[in-house]
Amino acid sequence: MLRWLLGAALLARAVGFYLPGLAPVSFCEPGTELIPDCKSVIELFVNRLDSVESVLPYEYTAFDFCSEKTMKRPSENLGQVLFGERIEPSPYKFEFKKPAVCQKVCTRTYDTNNPSDKAKLYFLKKGMLLNYQHHWIVDNMPVTWCYDVEDGQKFCNPGFPIGCYVTEARRPKDACVVNSNFNEDDAFYIFNHVDITIHYHIVEHEQLGARLVAAKIEPKSYENPNEDSPDCSGGPKFLKNKYTGVFKIPYTYSVNFVEDKNIRWASRWDYILESMPHTNIQWFSIMNSLVIVLFLSGMVAMIMLRTLHKDIARYNQMDSVEDAQEEFGWKLVHGDVFRPPRKGMLLSVFLGSGTQIFIMTFVTLFFACLGFLSPANRGALMTCAVVLWVLLGTPAGYVAARLYKSFGGEKWKTNVLLTAFLCPGVVFADFFVMNLILWGEGSSAAMPFGTLVAILALWFCISVPLTFIGAYFGFKKTGIEHPVRTNQIPRQIPQQSFYTKPFPGIVMGGILPFGCIFIQLFFILNSIWSHQMYYMFGFLFLVFIILVITCSEATILLCYFHLCAEDYHWQWRSFLTSGFTAVYFLVYAIHYFFSKLQITGLASTILYFGYTMIMALIFFLFTGTIGFFACFWFVTKIYSVVKVD
Repeated sequence: MLRWLLGAALLARAVGFYLPGLAPVSFCEPGTELIPDCKSVIELFVNRLDSVESVLPYEYTAFDFCSEKTMKRPSENLGQVLFGERIEPSPYKFEFKKPAVCQKVCTRTYDTNNPSDKAKLYFLKKGMLLNYQHHWIVDNMPVTWCYDVEDGQKFCNPGFPIGCYVTEARRPKDACVVNSNFNEDDAFYIFNHVDITIHYHIVEHEQLGARLVAAKIEPKSYENPNEDSPDCSGGPKFLKNKYTGVFKIPYTYSVNFVEDKNIRWASRWDYILESMPHTNIQWFSIMNSLVIVLFLSGMVAMIMLRTLHKDIARYNQMDSVEDAQEEFGWKLVHGDVFRPPRKGMLLSVFLGSGTQIFIMTFVTLFFACLGFLSPANRGALMTCAVVLWVLLGTPAGYVAARLYKSFGGEKWKTNVLLTAFLCPGVVFADFFVMNLILWGEGSSAAMPFGTLVAILALWFCISVPLTFIGAYFGFKKTGIEHPVRTNQIPRQIPQQSFYTKPFPGIVMGGILPFGCIFIQLFFILNSIWSHQMYYMFGFLFLVFIILVITCSEATILLCYFHLCAEDYHWQWRSFLTSGFTAVYFLVYAIHYFFSKLQITGLASTILYFGYTMIMALIFFLFTGTIGFFACFWFVTKIYSVVKVD
């Protein structure tokens, strides 16, 4: 197990050092034509703006900043579109090793008497009030704003604010605390100037020019009295909340180049990842969680093996008729344990979809561990997951059909259609409603109509036919042979104690699996809603393995207790016992919303819970499937090794 831990730690760390599939770009000074494939112009791209106080991201152009309309915008992959990323070219362009001071980009003029200008200015003020952040990209690397935090540490944020607000009581909000001159009451301060520092590393022993290893920014605010030829002078640029008249915002930038011999191109993301908050806590917490879970799993396994071994030995030693008549415990229900469950159709459909999600998650995390789905490869994680889900229709159809046939079902057409459309349909309907809200709010996360059609085409033209093919082979194969025969008359289940009743067992069963993931869950939710980078896929993969083991063992343990209490309805119970982990996930997500997030507005709240419901459903199917198959294997195993007359 120590090898596993070390391997996972190395995999997680490796993401920061080498990113497969992304080739370095060389830069050289203007006029240098001796080096082939060497660029002299550094292009700066802008991405969508987002906020921790709102779920709604917006395109760069929505805030009326200086824009570049002549260049073609780079194409985005499916994952980027789903996450609302909208990368566009910007008017900020500079030549390598050619510093610039207070270069004018453009001037935006607003007249509050003009309804269009007034609406634009109101939207800009709203963005500053909700602390919306720029996300700029240079050489496929985020431009970071680095500042000091407590304990003398430096935090590098892959975004910087568009401005900030000082309240009527002269209390600075968000980024306004960085400057003591931001002291006007009820005023918005605009960061209309940026100091950009490009760090580069000259490649030694190779004629390849230089490679960019960091891009840092410092947002500033200048009044610039002379708007036609700004000189970055005067006090900070602010806008009173109730201002009326004409208001001008000149946008400027300065750029400087610094050679850095310590940072290599392959490890240029390290300074961002190492400064992420709670990183050190995460390593310790995950290790602590894993040790606890492994200890509990060992205890469960030991109890199961010792108790079962004694049971099987005792049952197999019963030779006389009198002993056979005095059967007790789980052997007593051998004639009913493989009786088809109620609502077998629905259970088989859930298990088919759960199998599809399980394989998708495993393969995606495996590729993420190898570094192919790192933060530098934008949108790759979501693209990989969606494509895998589409291609894994065959296992879903096969599992659903095979199990439905073993449950004695005959409505195979209904089974195939439900497998192909029920769970994906619920997810798509939720997603479509969320998309309508995003579209109504004018957010960049609203999926374009063309992409929506493309996803439907992937579903109907690839996933559904593959599900049908899987179901065909599943129904064609002979039914699963059980080790014992099922009696014609169902056995009466005796009165159960409180702990062996279905609901208490199901509620208790989800606690242990949730206990092994909730620390990791905090960082995953942070990456989604607080826009922090997630890169520790090695540890996530290890937690995934531990989750599978814990779900299996907790379900098997409870299944054994229920069989000993002569309750043979294990199929749905095993699915729901593990699946109840999703309910704990939902409760934790609600707690996270109220305790950690500062999200405001009805639309953002609806979006948060709408997307959380999708995640909870997927997690429910995923964990429930693990529990069912673990219990199915266990029941088949124990009844195949005892002598049944």
